[in-house]
Amino acid sequence: MPDPTEGARRAQDEADAAPVLADCPRCHKPLPLCICDSVVPLQSRLLLLILQHPQEQDRALGTARLAALHFANAVVKVGLSWPSLAKALGRPVADPSRWAVLYLGSAKAAELDPGREVLALNRKGEVAENQRAILERIEGIVLLDGTWSQAKALWWRNPWMLKCQRVILGPKRPSAYGELRREPRRDGLSTLEAAALLISALEKRPETASALQAAFARMLARFREVQASTPELAPRPKPRRDFRRRRKA
Repeated sequence: MPDPTEGARRAQDEADAAPVLADCPRCHKPLPLCICDSVVPLQSRLLLLILQHPQEQDRALGTARLAALHFANAVVKVGLSWPSLAKALGRPVADPSRWAVLYLGSAKAAELDPGREVLALNRKGEVAENQRAILERIEGIVLLDGTWSQAKALWWRNPWMLKCQRVILGPKRPSAYGELRREPRRDGLSTLEAAALLISALEKRPETASALQAAFARMLARFREVQASTPELAPRPKPRRDFRRRRKA
């Protein structure tokens, strides 16, 4: 009678013997999916801090590090909590009141103030007064990288974010992910798209949004090419439905 564990051992031996595909040291994507050589540095007065949930491991379609590569003053940190904005940035001092944090939560810009792509909220989650004055004093932005529930975890685990100016987005178009990754809400964007919209709006530099959106388009095109020729390097992504499940619970 054949040993039932023999097949499992053989499969494991074959997996162990298979070559390990190297990752790009900059964007952390498998090399066939990397587009770092096409990234053109952009000028920006704003600082950018991207906090990535440790369980956000979508290397193929994730955009956090690709977004950060476009700016010299960008920082990406992986973790769940930091005692302060300064600690997250790795700086001795940082004033959170001069920073904006993008956290959508249950708020929707399309319902609160239709037509406005970037909207500042007060502590009660209502539209803040003096939108222009609030947004003009922002020196840096914090983006939360992960699924809806992961972003919520980062928000609640870092109380210092309450000292930042909360902003939400009302994009005119849905994410370019399209069928590759279905977002539960129209205002759900990739981290790179969110950075493009926020930075270009706050700095009044539409060319920033154009450059980042072009990079995102190249990334998606590369993904589709690799998926068609070598699907094991770019597996078909699963829909992100955690936000819907949480709301139904």
